[in-house]
Amino acid sequence: MIAANDALIIVDPQVDFCPGGRLAVADGDAVMAPIAALAERFAHVVVTQDWHPAGHLSFASSHPGAQPFDVIAMSYGEQVLWPDHCIQNTPGAEFHPAILPAAARADLIVRKGSNPAVDSYSAFFDNDHATRTGLAGALRDRGVTRCVFVGLAYDFCVAWSALDARAEGFEAVVLREFTRAIAMPLAHGTSVDAAEARFAAAGVSDTL
Repeated sequence: MIAANDALIIVDPQVDFCPGGRLAVADGDAVMAPIAALAERFAHVVVTQDWHPAGHLSFASSHPGAQPFDVIAMSYGEQVLWPDHCIQNTPGAEFHPAILPAAARADLIVRKGSNPAVDSYSAFFDNDHATRTGLAGALRDRGVTRCVFVGLAYDFCVAWSALDARAEGFEAVVLREFTRAIAMPLAHGTSVDAAEARFAAAGVSDTL
């Protein structure tokens, strides 16, 4: 059940994360129109937007000899290296056309990942977990107590956002049918398995 103190957080519904984009999530475009329809039921809507400068240090192209999806050590911890994506003021950074009605009625659009030296998966923090986006305070000011997460990608930016919402004292729900995953292989299982284990430990729900 959707309540007045709920906020729908639409994570990174951008062209580069959809089929044909630079960091395409399989079937990512299929959730865009359903998310836009879902947003009409919420009093509070937030949209996040990856907004990287060219040459961002999370790009594999910034590290000679590195390949996309390699993992390296950065000053703030392990960092997956990505294909160049969502570069500021490029078509790939734009919102998917099907999500534009939801973006037009959003309370907030949170741009993240603009620090060239630090990646930013979460809607709440950069990956250094010290630099805030300001979202938590903005939600509290609006009386929001529960965050409902949808968008891309389930096992990275959606997952980190939901976990940070819990750490900030909000209830958190991830609606799996309105997300799609990268499912990157790990030593044990995939990034989906790792995210879901963390959801269970943190009390992230999968139902309204």
